[in-house]
This record gives sequence, C-alpha cells and structure tokens, in this order.
Amino acid sequence: MIPIRDANPSLRPPIVNYLVIGVCLGVFFYELALGRQLERFAFAYGLVPVRYTHWEIAARFNWVEQLIPFFSYMFLHGGWLHLIGNMWTLYIFGDNIESELGHLRYALFYLASGVAAAVIQLVTNFDSAVPTIGASGAVAGVMGAYFVLFPRARILAFVPVFFFFTLVEIPAYVFLGFWFLLQFFSGTFSLLGDAKHMAGIAWWAHIGGFIGGILLLKIFKPSRSLPRLRRYL
Repeated sequence: MIPIRDANPSLRPPIVNYLVIGVCLGVFFYELALGRQLERFAFAYGLVPVRYTHWEIAARFNWVEQLIPFFSYMFLHGGWLHLIGNMWTLYIFGDNIESELGHLRYALFYLASGVAAAVIQLVTNFDSAVPTIGASGAVAGVMGAYFVLFPRARILAFVPVFFFFTLVEIPAYVFLGFWFLLQFFSGTFSLLGDAKHMAGIAWWAHIGGFIGGILLLKIFKPSRSLPRLRRYL
C-alpha cells in the first residue's frame, strides 16, 4: 500500500518536519556530488554494525566517531526512490505528530526514534559490514506515534488488487498495522538467512523505530495536548 494523503489537518505549521525534509534533501545532493568518494562517506556516517561489535575495528575509532553515525545515518539515502519514499511518508504523518508534541519535543522525538531504530538494527545484525542508511527508522517512529494518537484518521492509499492498484480510504490503524506486520514478518524471515554481507532493507530498524516511537510518546507527549478540533468521518 502506498499512502497518498491523510484526512487529518495539523494545528501548527510543521516547521521541524519541513526542516528535516530539507536537510535530507541537502545531504542527498551532497552525496550525488561525491562521486567515487560516496562509498567512503557512507561507511563513515552510516551505521556499520561491525564497527561496534568487532573489537579490532572498533579500536580504530574514538567515542565521538562511534556516536555520530547513530544520528547521521538517518539523514543519508541510497537513491531517489529511497529518499522520496521516506520523505513523502514523513510529510504525510509527521505534521500531526509535530502539532501534538510541539516543535522542540518533536525534533527530539524524531532523533530518539532514529537512535532506537539504530540500536535494534545493530543488535539484530551485529556481524554486518553493510552501512545502514536512511530516515526510515526515524520515520517509522513517527508512524508508531501516529498509530497511537490518530488510529481512526483516514488514509487515502493505493492498494494492490490482483494486477491493478485502486484508491482506497482506510483507517490509520489498518494501514499502519498492516505496514508493521509486513516489516515484522519480513524482518523475522531475514534472520533465517545469512544476509550479513548483502545489502537490503533494514527491516529491524523499521520495527525498532515503530515500537520505539510508541514507547517514546510517554516521554515526549505533553501532559496537556492541544485540543483536538477535528473529526474523522
């Protein structure tokens, strides 16, 4: 299923959401300009599990160099489709979470969700030498928060029916619940094979980000939220 929009107007301008999208776009254009240096850049600022789990590799880096990738990886992307998919999803769901949390809380929530995703990816792929890059873990945290805060909001999505796609408006809990189950089963199957030397989708970063977003709401959600002046039809 591909989300097109949600029928859930935000009550504040999503300044941080736009800023994150802008930074990711800027970093991606910088990546395009790197040419042959791109791979080295990805290994330096992407999250590479063996940098933390293999002592002989970890010893080459100081603690700052080891800490930076937990944040920098979520602003890198591996291609146009990767970037557009993540930014479009963030655009749809992020504005409502920013409206609910406030600008500063949302910024911290987004980064914390990305770190949670990175930790789970590291634990479940501890022997991988492939850099994990992309905003999808942090975006998954936003989706997890949306699942809790706006379960009945309507999502307009392209849904495959046999060999065709049709536009369907479905509740957020159905769309996001199906998405999470897909990530969970795909992530579980990925652990059954030897994928440590193969590039692919970071399923467990998605899972960790989604669950992390749900749990982090208890920390970042204000005790008194803005009044919800919206109805879901």
